[in-house]
Amino acid sequence: MQAIMEPIFHVVYLTTVITLGFKMVSKSKDNYFKSFGMMSIILGLGDSFHLIPRIYALLTTGLESHPVSLGFGKLVTSITMTIFYLILYKIWKIKFDVKNTKTLDMIMYLLSALRITLCLFPQNEWFVNNPPVSWGIYRNIPFTIMGIIMIYLLYSYGSKYNNKDYKNLGIAVFLSFAFYAPVVLWASESFLVGMLMIPKTLAYVWVVLIGYKEFKKSIK
Repeated sequence: MQAIMEPIFHVVYLTTVITLGFKMVSKSKDNYFKSFGMMSIILGLGDSFHLIPRIYALLTTGLESHPVSLGFGKLVTSITMTIFYLILYKIWKIKFDVKNTKTLDMIMYLLSALRITLCLFPQNEWFVNNPPVSWGIYRNIPFTIMGIIMIYLLYSYGSKYNNKDYKNLGIAVFLSFAFYAPVVLWASESFLVGMLMIPKTLAYVWVVLIGYKEFKKSIK
């Protein structure tokens, strides 16, 4: 069942976020929606480095037989997800015309640089089955701090300006981390824990759909 349903889910997910992203980039002259579109495209293209090899593995000899391609995909996805949050931060600034954020900018960029640097350490052992959980935790510490900052900014500004979409963005980001944390800690021990990647992915689809809904309203 997994070999059938999971590839279908991944194809639908990648097609949806990349298509909606290209629509926002190509049909809008507004930097706000172009940024939303680029964020969606980076999300989809980055995840494709992991999900396409995963689809191939599921349809052929199984996940255990493709540690290198799957590991490389996870590495790329880890980096592109960091960029995803930097763009989301930029989107928040544009939306609410936030200025004088030099300190916060520095924090976000330093966390991003630290996250990407940690991802590049050989101790992550990306290209083997069952890499060390400890390094999965280390590289996700700055990433989680970025997520907490974005949850606070999105939800608090959504509440302050009575913007339901941004409150929902904050909730979506919170859910993505809530579903992702157990995967980092225990996915190697339980297949069911790994299944939490599905609602985590749907949380990101929700982020894209919120932006696309706002985009559609703007062109009517």
